[in-house]
Amino acid sequence: MTDFAATKAMFNLPQGVVYLDGNSLGPLPRAARDRVSDMMVQEWGQMLITGWNKAGWMAMPTGLGDRIGRLIGAEPGSIVTGDTLSIKVYQAVASALELCPDRKVVLSDSGNFPSDLYMVDGLLRSLGPEYELRVVAPEDVADNVTEDVAVLMLTEVDYRSGRIHDMKALTELAHAHGTVTVWDLAHSAGAIPVDLATCNADFAVGCTYKYLNGGPGAPAFIYVAPRLTEQVRPALSGWLGHESPFAFDLDYRAGNGIERMRVGTPPILQMVALSAAMDIWDMADMQDVRTKSIELTELFIKRVEAACPDLQLASPRNPAQRGSQVSFRFADGYAAMQALIAHGVIGDFRAPDIMRFGFTPLYIDEQDVENAVGILADIMQNRLWDAPEFKVRQSVT
Repeated sequence: MTDFAATKAMFNLPQGVVYLDGNSLGPLPRAARDRVSDMMVQEWGQMLITGWNKAGWMAMPTGLGDRIGRLIGAEPGSIVTGDTLSIKVYQAVASALELCPDRKVVLSDSGNFPSDLYMVDGLLRSLGPEYELRVVAPEDVADNVTEDVAVLMLTEVDYRSGRIHDMKALTELAHAHGTVTVWDLAHSAGAIPVDLATCNADFAVGCTYKYLNGGPGAPAFIYVAPRLTEQVRPALSGWLGHESPFAFDLDYRAGNGIERMRVGTPPILQMVALSAAMDIWDMADMQDVRTKSIELTELFIKRVEAACPDLQLASPRNPAQRGSQVSFRFADGYAAMQALIAHGVIGDFRAPDIMRFGFTPLYIDEQDVENAVGILADIMQNRLWDAPEFKVRQSVT
């Protein structure tokens, strides 16, 4: 059994704060401070450029990929980290399209994270006017997987509501129609059990700064099913994805296996911080995390609905159908969230009216839930949110 008291002690959590925004940015692992400092002093400081060999920097993207892979059911050697999630979305969709050269449609849904849609729209505009990004309602995805769809690109857990797509069923449906799948796991990795191999997923991408606690700007990851790796042509043919980067050939030859999906120089400082977070994840079992997450979110919903009747549940009521977050609708949700943050409970707001709360059992427990609901109830019942300072929109919500 995962010892959640032990994992909570391994995070730097400010006193007097209940942090319910790990679905947007995970808190600082205590070990990351010393780990990054030691790397800067002992490796970068003393080894200089020789650190790429002596300290093993060059192997970090795939090493971390395998550690993430344990949490999402990926085969060893099928994940590499680096770059940003938007870059990885572009890579995955571009490569997936080339596997279906006679089709021109990418199917997604209106619950997808906008950046994913932006990246694909830009890619398809570059490819030509015959390509189409087809966006439907989440509940209509299955009915729109048709014979002309090249790629089905979905975020498994909706970033606003927490609704979960059925990865296994939709992947089977897509394959039955000759469609390649790309799954965004930004709100899945570290939040819910994922089994890419069993689901027979083709591509997956995700970030590491949310539930995985890698820190702001932490690298993204990309998964390619081993059965496809040698067929995939990287659209972003960066030098570290080359078969032999230090041969400095003028002609690109894709590297072996998942290495070909590397693009630019890996962000080593961020990867060192991520490695400290993964040490904590090495202590956790995803089924334990999921069980505890459901307990916490069920308790939160029960308490909020009893104390705050003005808030309307926006997440699926069935815990099996939502991720590790709970969202409530409130017309003045932005102001209410700002008031909540000012009183020591940090969640976030998503337009137009969503108050969003993330639950990570690695550092959130039942007492945190009770404390958060008590403060939220005071803010709602006494209209503490109805103050001018809480209605001024900041650049990050």
